[in-house]
Amino acid sequence: MSASYGAGMEQTTTTDGHVDRRALAAVGVTVLLWASAFVAIRSAAQYFSPGALALGRLLAGSAVLGVIWLARREGLPPRAAWPGILGSGVLWFGLYMVALNWGEHEVDAGTAAMLVTIGPVLIALLGGWLLKEGFPPRLMIGMAVSFAGAVVVGISMADGGGASASDGGGTSVLGVLLCLLAAVTYAAGVVCQKPALRHGSALQVTTFGCFVGTAACLPFAGQLVSQVAAAPLPATLNVVYLGVFPTALAFTTWAYALARTTAGKMGATSYVVPALVVLMSWVVLSEVPAWLTLAGGLLCLVGVAVSRGGGRRAPKGAAPASDTVVPPSSESTRPR
Repeated sequence: MSASYGAGMEQTTTTDGHVDRRALAAVGVTVLLWASAFVAIRSAAQYFSPGALALGRLLAGSAVLGVIWLARREGLPPRAAWPGILGSGVLWFGLYMVALNWGEHEVDAGTAAMLVTIGPVLIALLGGWLLKEGFPPRLMIGMAVSFAGAVVVGISMADGGGASASDGGGTSVLGVLLCLLAAVTYAAGVVCQKPALRHGSALQVTTFGCFVGTAACLPFAGQLVSQVAAAPLPATLNVVYLGVFPTALAFTTWAYALARTTAGKMGATSYVVPALVVLMSWVVLSEVPAWLTLAGGLLCLVGVAVSRGGGRRAPKGAAPASDTVVPPSSESTRPR
């Protein structure tokens, strides 16, 4: 593990007890790029099958991450990090991407984003149970508000004609089940990844997780080769975009931030995604949102503000408040 990573793990809060601004910036980059992925997947799905799209995205992401990893000379992840890397690589980078791509063949971008937001609920529950993060009331309330907003977004977009990409009709049962599968594998992948970040850097864990996901998707190589040859250039560039930005960059910024807070709080921030998907679908796909959709997006943002917000500011000289970010190596399991 690099010396710079060890230093970063030590200093996760400012001297006055406030949250590391770099971690918050990393969260912002992550949710923005992941929201764009829902729109980009919907566009690329016209030309690429789910497995081929996942493999193409992972190959592009692996290429970028591999170059950065070699340039930084971080070395191989420690042995203790590998169980989490393998778990997140297969479940999140591999199965999640295939399931999400397939689901977006069947449902619109807004509905897919709404269904996948079941993942943060599972992350909070699994994190509280398996990672001993507890169940902070503020986090639970905020997630409930955001989940309600995500449901409003999904229902309003589906009722407004969010048709299946495959048949032009209503939201399909298959698409819903696939998006739910994506949510489950997303949550399981995050819970696997969190312990790995105690031993390896964000770059190491993300890079080798992406490598593992790429290997898991290699059976789709034949489909990818034939479909790249037939697809128009903009569609292929869309796949490259998915690999470079929502995968290589966003998964690394996610891991950087996850190493500095709880899995539950990180999961809660992803409720910003449905609101951003609504806006991006409006601009890029011309899917004009109804007022109910906009209201649901606003509710998502309110819930994130509640779940991420702090309590009363601690007096001078007092210990930081309980919701201040603490190093992942801390033995504390109190709500934060």
